[in-house]
Amino acid sequence: MALHCGKTCRQYLLHLAHDSVDFRLPELKALLALRGRQCDPSEAFREKSPFWRLCGLLEEDVRSVMSRTVCGKSAFELWGHGRTAAELKSSLLEYPIEKMNPFLQEESTYKINVYTFNKTLLFKDRIEKIDALGFLPFKGKVSLKDPDHIFCLLEDYGLDPNDIPEEPFHIYFGRWVADGQRELIRSHSVKKRHFIGNTSMDAGLSFIMANHAKVKAHDLVYDPFVGTGSLLVACSHFGAYVCGTDIDYNTIHGVGKASRKNQKWRGPDENIRANLRQYGTEGFYVDVMVSDASKPVWRKGALFDAIITDPPYGIRESTRRTGSHKEIVSPPEDFSGESHVPVSMAYHLSDIFADLLNFAAHHLVMGGRLVYWLPIYRPEYCEEMVPLHPCLSVISNCEQTLSSHTSRRLITMEKIKEPEKSDVLAHLADPRFSPYQGHNSFREKYFSGITKKNGKGSERTATTESDGF
Repeated sequence: MALHCGKTCRQYLLHLAHDSVDFRLPELKALLALRGRQCDPSEAFREKSPFWRLCGLLEEDVRSVMSRTVCGKSAFELWGHGRTAAELKSSLLEYPIEKMNPFLQEESTYKINVYTFNKTLLFKDRIEKIDALGFLPFKGKVSLKDPDHIFCLLEDYGLDPNDIPEEPFHIYFGRWVADGQRELIRSHSVKKRHFIGNTSMDAGLSFIMANHAKVKAHDLVYDPFVGTGSLLVACSHFGAYVCGTDIDYNTIHGVGKASRKNQKWRGPDENIRANLRQYGTEGFYVDVMVSDASKPVWRKGALFDAIITDPPYGIRESTRRTGSHKEIVSPPEDFSGESHVPVSMAYHLSDIFADLLNFAAHHLVMGGRLVYWLPIYRPEYCEEMVPLHPCLSVISNCEQTLSSHTSRRLITMEKIKEPEKSDVLAHLADPRFSPYQGHNSFREKYFSGITKKNGKGSERTATTESDGF
């Protein structure tokens, strides 16, 4: 993503939403990769900034990105920029007039918007800034309701809401090209969804995961911990065929207690298929079935273009797998009781991720992506905690903070080679491929953090009450 290019190079300005900041760059890279384009930040690139300048792209590339991104708000053809109004004017006057002319014709209409990040301007101040652009050779008429062309003056006042400068750090001016898909966050909100559960994935994050996985039309996408199918909904929106499995019979069949307030039992048509029907994508629904992710149920071979999932962490959903007589220790010879095979057994997080990566290595197509959430106890986090596999390459690792002591990281991996017999013993040759056992205590650490937090709160309350006496 070069920020420096010649005067003849067409540049674009991407205005980004300032939430899910850690997910924005991997999403952009993935969406450009779908177009066969690369995105490499330069040394001057500021990832936390709400404005990114892109160079070396076609307008079709930009429109393609904006047709899918939920992290980007709008994109503009950049005509000029600078740290001051004088620098902006100088930059605009240097912009090739032949690139401006198609949008400045007498028979066309236009309007100019003013957007400020981290500061609110009075209406009169906005008008003054628009009037200051009078040196631009606009020939058409102003139309505020339905203009042929929209232009925007964007000002960046930094990221600190407690220290807002009088003048902006940077000013941009350009022609609007396209808006992002932020509307999907509202239209697909789980609050409006037909079938939900206690752990239904947020709509915005679901679409981000689909974008990180490079899901596209006619792909086959699989979720091994499908739950209420939030990830299937997002992937089907992009034209992918979707399927999934889950060990929870009630969730798969949409029966049992409801997760909604003031509703005791689920209705007769509350299921994953109904969710896709709600959004008009039922035609992309393959099927879901009750299955244990720890057991091999699929035929051998590459089946899926992407695997996207949110495994259980043992907090709101238990980490269980079906019992097996093979895993029961034989009783002593003098044991007179009946042998028992438990219905379910503990499924440790380290085993969940080891099985997930191994499954992806065997069942993803070459170049297919695995996208999943990894729960983390923040005080102990290090890169070695991220599970690895010889056949999968880590593409991105993005953090979503949940509390002061816990977070989850969205891990995106890509299949780079087919499995070999030697991969089974890879953990012996390289400890990086060994399951990280520290994941197994995440539940205890999570609740110990809450207990400590509540304990401090109780101490403060007791102190306050004693002071009151």
